[in-house]
Amino acid sequence: EIWANKFRSLLTMLGIILGVSSLVAMSALVKGMENGMKEALIAIGGLEKVRVEEQDIPVWQQHMADQAVGTTMSDVHALLHSAPLITMVVPEMRTRNITMTRGAKSISPWNFIGTWPNAVELNQHVVAHGRVFNEIDDELARNVCVIGTAVRNALFGSPEQIGREIIPIGEFVNINSQRFKIIGMFEHYESEQDKKVRELEKNKPQESKAGPERSKGYGSMSSKGSSSRTGGFVFDLKNNTVYIPLNTMWLRFRAATGVSGAGSGSYSRSSGSSASSTSGSTAEFVPDPRLSTLSIKIADIDKMDEALQQAKNVMLHTHKGIEDFSFRTQENWSENITSAISNARMSGGIISAISLLVGGIGIMNIMLASITERVREIGIRKAIGATSFDIFTQILVESVVIAIIGGLAGLVTSDMLVKLLIAMSPTENTPMITAESMMLAFGFSVAVGVIAGLFPAFKAAKLNPIQALRYE
Repeated sequence: EIWANKFRSLLTMLGIILGVSSLVAMSALVKGMENGMKEALIAIGGLEKVRVEEQDIPVWQQHMADQAVGTTMSDVHALLHSAPLITMVVPEMRTRNITMTRGAKSISPWNFIGTWPNAVELNQHVVAHGRVFNEIDDELARNVCVIGTAVRNALFGSPEQIGREIIPIGEFVNINSQRFKIIGMFEHYESEQDKKVRELEKNKPQESKAGPERSKGYGSMSSKGSSSRTGGFVFDLKNNTVYIPLNTMWLRFRAATGVSGAGSGSYSRSSGSSASSTSGSTAEFVPDPRLSTLSIKIADIDKMDEALQQAKNVMLHTHKGIEDFSFRTQENWSENITSAISNARMSGGIISAISLLVGGIGIMNIMLASITERVREIGIRKAIGATSFDIFTQILVESVVIAIIGGLAGLVTSDMLVKLLIAMSPTENTPMITAESMMLAFGFSVAVGVIAGLFPAFKAAKLNPIQALRYE
């Protein structure tokens, strides 16, 4: 019957084909979005990374405000020695109004951080050229730095401008009038979207050399570029990073914000506290010993709550019971990703379900029309011994076969549709077809065929053979 009415059967299957293909394509788009968001989450350290930040002292502890010392190196060493569920501790000092210059070129990096070498590992950085500073550089407070590609581009020129990649290892730059040597450069970070944009622009012929330079290129800092796309800001931030040794930051830049009344000195890695002394009434400016942030890495994500409680207990001891700190995890970002993806899947699923429902109505309509045309055939089959169940099975199988063929055709069409979407919008996150979405879509198409065929099958099975034989 299906083969005898090919065009009618094709039109009947069309609703199923469109429903299945739209469901698979929508799922592929959502999967691409999810991959882009998770890519950015991993780039900032993943779920294992937790930031310890200063917070206002609780109201019930305001009477102890003068005893609050903030986050210091004492916390770092206490966590390293007394919190076994924490595998890594990274102190960070930051300062504002930093300007890096080289000749007439200058840049104010977004991320100017004094830290330990293990920050590279925790923050998922990769040193592409040169090296990261070591403990000796830190102990001696050497003026060395590791820069990102956006900083390199601003001070030395981008590959698009120069025609080749500049590797400024061994070069000197001025940071707030202090001479620093570049000993390392991070690799260029970009999301999948950014990479596609760069490759497309590289392949485009230059319309006019006199026109304004595009800022979306390699290692760009465009405000309208990658930062507006999913997770693009994270990669821009990493490209605009400058790392210097923690002790260098403490002595060279934090002295201006120091406190008087304490002697000079540098922090000790072994003791974790600033070596200070007071000589009579002499008041000297010394570097501010407080850390801007403190990042820790949890050994096991399944023991997150236990690890945070352990870290809290340790820090409450070093802070004399004053809770002037808080923990900021990446779980909120992960939950937002999960929520956004869930909402996208739900909305896409509803649209696709409507398409499949329309396809099911089409199958039911054509099966009812087919029964009307085959009333005498059904009457003859019943007259020679066919049971109502035989008739029911015949109609239902025909409906299911239409749905199965439509579902298979929809899976093929979905692959073509995804390729069309990639061709139309090549800079978006690449849609990814998954086996789960294909199985789900095909299962729905079969279910629609079964449901759509039930009523026509019941109607055909209840036909009276005598009345059916008289039907013309």
